[in-house]
Amino acid sequence: MGEVSAKTLTGKQKAAILLMSMDVDVASKIFKEMDMQEVESIALEITNLKDVPSNVVEDVVEEFYELMMASSFMLEGGIEYAQVLLEKTYGQDRARDIVEKIRVLTSIRGFSILKQADPAQLANFLSKEHPQTIALILSHLPSTQAADVLQEFPEELRTDTLYRIATLGKISPVLVSEIEQVVDQIAESTFSQNLAATGGSQIVADILNKSNNTTAKAMLESIEEKNYDLSNEIKRLMFLFEDIVQIDDRGIQRILREVDKRDLALSLKIADDKIKNKIFKNMSERAASVVKEELDYMGP
Repeated sequence: MGEVSAKTLTGKQKAAILLMSMDVDVASKIFKEMDMQEVESIALEITNLKDVPSNVVEDVVEEFYELMMASSFMLEGGIEYAQVLLEKTYGQDRARDIVEKIRVLTSIRGFSILKQADPAQLANFLSKEHPQTIALILSHLPSTQAADVLQEFPEELRTDTLYRIATLGKISPVLVSEIEQVVDQIAESTFSQNLAATGGSQIVADILNKSNNTTAKAMLESIEEKNYDLSNEIKRLMFLFEDIVQIDDRGIQRILREVDKRDLALSLKIADDKIKNKIFKNMSERAASVVKEELDYMGP
């Protein structure tokens, strides 16, 4: 993968390397704790990583260990206690770097909801903030969303923000604190209310589409007991895998031509035998064999 070091790797690449260094069963348990978007993103990094030098793997594992130890210290006695213990272990400079990284990682808990926010609203809210704060927040959003937000800014602010994103270095604790307040304010007020009013059904449909069948059914039944119309709206927005048995064979064959075999195997992993039989019946013997082998490889 060329000349690299742990310092030049992205967070996703480090996560991929860390998982690759683990036993498969352990890595699988970690994947199960992630949402599907995170799994897909890191799985893509794993497929792209080739011939990672052993010293880079060691550096990534050591960094992970340091961060986990720092987090544990903070839970025991706060950030000051963590810094004292880390200084005794790694020295003052290294301890300061670790603590600052933890501060940044724990300050962005509201970003998940910002990723679902309307670009125009987000731009309107951020335009009142310091450009450096805007830069750090946008740097944590998907590039397409960040581009849409930037388009809403006046040209001068847009240029200034882009420059600051390009030159982001170490983040000062003062700025981290300011960003935490901004993100929390947005996440807990403007957008949480707006999403609940306008996009809640779609968000739930997306979540349930990525859940296993048992969980999805239980959640839908629970919602139906409270609000029948809302349950129907969510069902309308979902693609329920069991609905596939209602599609004629020609329609299924047309769908299967567009589906990656590994994606199909992942979906069939949680499907019942009736659905599996319907799918395999509409595949060539060779294609069905490939998918079945993939299912066997995945395990239970």
